[in-house]
Amino acid sequence: MDITSLFFVVIAAIVVAGFAKRLDFQVPLVLVTIGAAASFVPGVPSLEIAPELMLGVVLPPLLYSAALDFSFNTFRRNLGSILRLGIGMVLVTTLAVGFFADWLVPEFTLGAALVLGAVVAPPDAVAAVAVGRRLGLPTRIMAILKGESLVNDATALTLFALTTAAVTGREIAIDSPVVFFLYETAGGVLVGLAFAVAVRLVRSRIEDSPMETVLGVVLPFTAYFAAEEIHASGVLAVVTAGFVMGRSAGDESVSTRVQERSVWPTVDLVLETFVFAYMGLQLKSVVEDVRADGLPVLHVFGYGLVVLALVMLVRPAWIFLNWGRRQAARSIVRRRGGDRPGDPLNWRQNLVVSWAGMRGVVTLAAASGVPLVTVAGDPFPGRGVIQAVAFTVAVGTLLIQGSTLPLLIRKLDVADPDEERRTEKQVAYARKVALEAAEQSLRDVLHDPPTGIASKEMLEVVERLRLAAEARMAADLVEDVGEHEVKAMQAGALFNRLRSRVLKDQRRALIAARDSGDLDDEVLRRVLETLDMEEAVAESRVQRQRW
Repeated sequence: MDITSLFFVVIAAIVVAGFAKRLDFQVPLVLVTIGAAASFVPGVPSLEIAPELMLGVVLPPLLYSAALDFSFNTFRRNLGSILRLGIGMVLVTTLAVGFFADWLVPEFTLGAALVLGAVVAPPDAVAAVAVGRRLGLPTRIMAILKGESLVNDATALTLFALTTAAVTGREIAIDSPVVFFLYETAGGVLVGLAFAVAVRLVRSRIEDSPMETVLGVVLPFTAYFAAEEIHASGVLAVVTAGFVMGRSAGDESVSTRVQERSVWPTVDLVLETFVFAYMGLQLKSVVEDVRADGLPVLHVFGYGLVVLALVMLVRPAWIFLNWGRRQAARSIVRRRGGDRPGDPLNWRQNLVVSWAGMRGVVTLAAASGVPLVTVAGDPFPGRGVIQAVAFTVAVGTLLIQGSTLPLLIRKLDVADPDEERRTEKQVAYARKVALEAAEQSLRDVLHDPPTGIASKEMLEVVERLRLAAEARMAADLVEDVGEHEVKAMQAGALFNRLRSRVLKDQRRALIAARDSGDLDDEVLRRVLETLDMEEAVAESRVQRQRW
């Protein structure tokens, strides 16, 4: 596919997404449907993208952006649920689909069927999170879905590598599957950590916002390919780098944070719209590949529908099995008078999580990455069937689950009545921390004032800063300091310099509260966004006065 056609698809997808959002339609469903129909229009080019391009160019920025904006504290609090879905669910789905498909499809060996299982195992949370955000899903459900999507891709791709190696006869770096998985996990985490620390170190030295932003943009790609080069998990390298950079965002300059806050939503928009359009545009080429293999198209897509049904059943079965086990454990602990474990999701919330199993980019990329031949030169058994079934599962889950998920959320009424109160409490605490930091910073200024400033002017400026900080935290008014209101230009410059200092001290205090576990990352980012904008204004005024 030439570059002109690729850009045309991206632009068309963004335009369609814009109209769909304006009409309050679900963007992924509209893009897949229109893409599938467009694939049969005469003159529309065949969209064939190498799997390594999909996995190495499209996936890293999407994962990095999600990790960058995801609270590590929230990830840690929900780690059990996330790992049960991101690792346990993927493994169970791979085995269930593998053994069932081996019985169902004559063209399959058990190894090829397990390859199919690994391909269709990982859900993609993009569509589910978009729906949940629009309908106000509780924070914990959103956290579990986001966290699952950061882990399950690594699990599925590791299983895919193991199963394809077994079918083709290709040797892998480590013979033991368990040791290989542990190596991929540890290696990916260490590579991501190393690259993130290196980028942070370089950023702290160069003090150039455009350059710092560029370093942040290339980080997920370098981490991914570096990890893959040593046969570690590129996905986990990207996720780890995103967590580290997101947690240390408060250490960056305000201009860098403001720039990055605009960059990543734009990248997400472009890539997500392209991915869903690409899914639809694959339909014609999948049909042609099945025909080229001499297979009956209806039979193959029939296999796909049966596997689709199995995939949609395995997820709720696994989730409710674990929910029942935890409920039983809670009952036993309660009868013995012990401390109850943390409250799990209720059955309504678990049903929503069960139905949020739409597949996406990893399923399609892995399916297209199935080798053509084995090491012995024989055709890979059932390759065309794997691709057709994977397409059916990806599009089917998106159309069926994606279209009904909003209705399910509304009917079940899964909203957490206490969530708004908890958020308000956290925001109030963040404002209290910021205000106390501002007052302490101003006391430090009065204790050790700048030279050459009259004490009366100093007291006037400090009082204005104190009132401005109180007004900002209460969000009741926005101060507007003009030079004509201050007796001298020197006092105006002092006001802006001290305000910038107070904002920095407030940010440090808020980050310290986050690091101590008293403040959630989500609330921290909300408050920091306001402080960043004000600090950017303060710094620009200081720069103008220097000119």
